[in-house]
Amino acid sequence: MNPDSLFETDRPIFGMVHLPALPGAPGYDEQGGREAILDRALADAQALADGGVDGLIVENYGDAPFYPEAVPKHVVAELTRIADRIATAVDLPLGINVLRNDATAALSIAAAVDAAFVRVNVHTGARVTDQGVIEGQAHETLRLRDRIDADVAVLADVAVKHSASLGERDLSTAVADAIERGKADGLVVSGPATGAATDTNDLRRVTDRRDDVDASVPVFVGSGVTAGNVRDLLAVADGAIVGTALKEGGETTNPVDGERVARVVAARDE
Repeated sequence: MNPDSLFETDRPIFGMVHLPALPGAPGYDEQGGREAILDRALADAQALADGGVDGLIVENYGDAPFYPEAVPKHVVAELTRIADRIATAVDLPLGINVLRNDATAALSIAAAVDAAFVRVNVHTGARVTDQGVIEGQAHETLRLRDRIDADVAVLADVAVKHSASLGERDLSTAVADAIERGKADGLVVSGPATGAATDTNDLRRVTDRRDDVDASVPVFVGSGVTAGNVRDLLAVADGAIVGTALKEGGETTNPVDGERVARVVAARDE
């Protein structure tokens, strides 16, 4: 597997397709049914593509409260159906993130729909979250990737948002462990919560340490990217994952706003 194939564009921007509550989750009854959810996902994906993003990530954002590890089979089925339709409709690299931390499901879905990568919130180490303590399963994730012959890159968060370290573990060690021991293909650095700004100092510390360990591993900004800061952040990072800033009114749960997408992409390219 060659993760460089993901990054044909210099400093790529990946737009988020935040799915509403899926069947079985609180709030699903308010979504209008499966077809309404699918239509919304396809519309968001197309708006992101039309606005000029370089890739997409599909995520079951509306399924809170999240299962800490394995999601039920019906969630996997719904995500696979939606991701497959998006992959057919939009010709962009596709990523899968199954919240809160089901890397097995994400990797399986990605293999089934020919997605390019998965995002894993806790790949190595352990984090204290609102779902309790979540432990990384890198040993299982990478072995599963081999078993199912999945040409899928693993992007691993470092100090993922909505969490805290279980013990004393500095950022430098976490970066080295994710690359050397977790064998992540890429890293993601986020702020403390969805839409919150990513600390530039933390981002630089991650990229500096990455350079010491393996300079070929890309580092992505995972939250808080806007038209106003995208150039500064991408002067340090290799790419960005953008969600909230691309939504109507800057609200994460709203539909994608094509004009906002175009502004962020244009600001990157100035």
